[in-house]
Order: sequence, then C-alpha cells, then structure tokens
Amino acid sequence: MVFRNTYTYTFLKKKPNLEYYKYKLRLVHPTQSRNSMHMNDSEYFEQRLENQIKWYSSNSSLCQHRYKTLRLIEIIAAAFIPLLSGMDVLYGKWIIGLLGMLIAIAAATGSLFKYHENWIQYRATSEALKHEKYLFLGRTSPYDGEDCFQVLVQRVEGLISKENSTWTLTVKSEPKDVNRE
Repeated sequence: MVFRNTYTYTFLKKKPNLEYYKYKLRLVHPTQSRNSMHMNDSEYFEQRLENQIKWYSSNSSLCQHRYKTLRLIEIIAAAFIPLLSGMDVLYGKWIIGLLGMLIAIAAATGSLFKYHENWIQYRATSEALKHEKYLFLGRTSPYDGEDCFQVLVQRVEGLISKENSTWTLTVKSEPKDVNRE
C-alpha cells in the first residue's frame, strides 16, 4: 500500500487518541480535567437545546417549503395537460409530454427526499423540545425536584435520539411501489 504522506500512514496504523481529537474539536482544552467538562444549565440551554430547536425549526420550514413547491408544480402541470390536449397548439404533444415528465420528476423528487415526512417529524421534535424547555423554565413537573437539570438533559437527549432513530428508519425505507403485488 502506498501513502502520499506519513500522516495518512500514521493515522491508519495507530489507534485514534480520543483526547487529541477532543482537543482538536475544541471539546476539551488540554488544561481541563474530566470533572470540569460538565455543562451547567445555562450552557446547555445555549449550546445544545436552543441550537437543536433552531435546527429542527429551520429544517422543518425548509422541508415544508420544498414539499409545497413540488406539489404546486405537480398541480399546475397536471392542470395544463387537459387544457393543451383540447387545443390545437404547435408542438402540443411535445409540451404535454414535457408536462407529464415534469409531474413525474416532481413526484419522484418528493418521494426520494421525503420532504413531507421530514417536515412533520422535524416540526414535532422542535415543538417537543420547546415544550420541555418551557416546562423546565416554569419548574413544573417533572422538573420540580432537586435533580431537574439531569432530568431535562435525559429527556431532551432522549427526544433527539428518538428523532435520529426515526430519521434513519425513514431514510432506509424504500418508497412504496404501487406496481408490485
């Protein structure tokens, strides 16, 4: 096996040093100990919870916009097909064929990227995270005990983990083919 530089060879030959990568990713400063790696509730809110809420909300909006745009393209193209078939238009058959192809491409794109499913899932996760945030801020049940921060972290990370698992299943699932029996 030929390597272009010794760094690649060293990286593949040796086992990874996790402390080095934590430092490189700015997760841990070399002077920090393991005990000082804990986040307090304000750091967790800013660095994890708020970022996740923003991410899920913005990606939900993006998926919603793309889903509705593709559906609108399908509707408009489908509406023009009967109109053009009843008219004597130059290259009418070609235009009808192109509109049919546009409908098929829009439907396949929506099915492939699962914009509708992701829109709903991301919105649900965003709203669930907001719900947990406001329950914590109000110190209502289940956040009314002494270990409320640990409960918040467990519940939020559980929601995120559940959504990641759901997303993985959604991506792995094949679109249903109506022609199969």
